[in-house]
Amino acid sequence: MAHTYTAEIIWERGGRKFSDNLYSRKHTLRFDGGISIPGSSSPLVVPLPYSEPNAVDPEEALVSAISSCHMLWLLSIAARNGFIVDSYHDRAVGIMTPNERNKYWVSSVTLHPRILFSGDQMPSKAKIEAMHQEAHDECFIANSVKTDIQIRPQ
Repeated sequence: MAHTYTAEIIWERGGRKFSDNLYSRKHTLRFDGGISIPGSSSPLVVPLPYSEPNAVDPEEALVSAISSCHMLWLLSIAARNGFIVDSYHDRAVGIMTPNERNKYWVSSVTLHPRILFSGDQMPSKAKIEAMHQEAHDECFIANSVKTDIQIRPQ
């Protein structure tokens, strides 16, 4: 069975000239649940003032999607195994490098999840590592990208 996901990306030029490449990259990301967030190019790629540093850029969105998907699978796997998770905090880091054609891509993402468990049944370090591996194997986003994804539990 196929699943369909949608997002609207809304940008308007406003009164700025376009052909000089000095236009704002700020736009809106609107999702099917109704939430809208500001989007922009990364200031690391397009300099200020043409990028918006307080907006989500596509590279951050990709890193976030990988981390979020991994977390959702990990929580599901932990619950199925009878473990109680009290909190999950990840500091995911994506690295962009040039490829063999000298085109930049998000070549690696490292997840640094910190998970707090409680209850009578506590997972061993080996069990936590196995749950992370299973979460990685099941993650829809990880299965959709060629980015090298590393998991370094804290």
